[in-house]
Amino acid sequence: MGMSHAYGEKDDIESIATLYRALDLGINFWDTADFYGKGDNEKLISKVLKENRDKVFIATKFGFRYDEGGGNFGTRFDGSPKWMRKAVELSLKRLNIDCIDLYYAHRVDPNVPIDETVDAMSHLIKEGKVRYLGLSEASVKSIRKANSVYPISALQSEYSLLSRDIEKEILPAINELGISLIPFSPLGRGMFTDDFENFDKVSESDSRRSLPRFQGEHLVNNQRLTKALKACADGKNITTAQLALAWVLVKGTNIIPIPGTKKRKYLEQNASAIDVILSKNEILEIESIIAKYPNTGDRYGESALKMVNN
Repeated sequence: MGMSHAYGEKDDIESIATLYRALDLGINFWDTADFYGKGDNEKLISKVLKENRDKVFIATKFGFRYDEGGGNFGTRFDGSPKWMRKAVELSLKRLNIDCIDLYYAHRVDPNVPIDETVDAMSHLIKEGKVRYLGLSEASVKSIRKANSVYPISALQSEYSLLSRDIEKEILPAINELGISLIPFSPLGRGMFTDDFENFDKVSESDSRRSLPRFQGEHLVNNQRLTKALKACADGKNITTAQLALAWVLVKGTNIIPIPGTKKRKYLEQNASAIDVILSKNEILEIESIIAKYPNTGDRYGESALKMVNN
């Protein structure tokens, strides 16, 4: 997402170099969405994907609507079969491929029964346009209902040291159903990186400036929290990002975190997290640090929160 959307200025040259480096490192699961940059991210990925189709498992998402005349994406979500039909064709065209490996509903539309959405998505598999189906930010009720219509292969939800709500009900449910978890923002939208100390220098166009966790007393709390985590990571001779990713990875064998980056050096650092082994005591140490700084703030603003866990 960050290559084309939300996190400051784009750098397509470095982003493409990062995609090629991902292939060198064996990172073959790439996640995008038609929402990212009004389709620009799918177009960007296509420049590398087309010639390396057999090396990449590509996932994309649909549902957020945008103005046909090229205007900005809005917050309106459309999970209707009619829009899905149009959206998938547009994604296939932008990606320049014949089949999407994993196709998600980007949210659950409260105005469209989830079984209708998933039933329509399942026809894409029969037509050879999609291989597997996924949901994003869905409730347990929606997950179970959707899975009863057609097997759901993956659930994408925010999951990190700061966002652990899914541990209560959602993680047990998807483990029971054999569904993989794809945690997005496992680095807390850049909070668990060395750059977070300089957040005040982030551009005004960066979408994080509007999120509660990056404002006022929550920002002060979280900067103290990340300073403590950095000290913990330094003691293990790893980066804060590697610490945060290792924590997510230890939570289950069916978990595939997707830390976004548009720079090769951070890609390489993130990939090395797979080699970090945390003991039970170290996991408790990390979680105790988080518990000392509870005033973290909500992960979204009020309107966006209404669109999750439906």
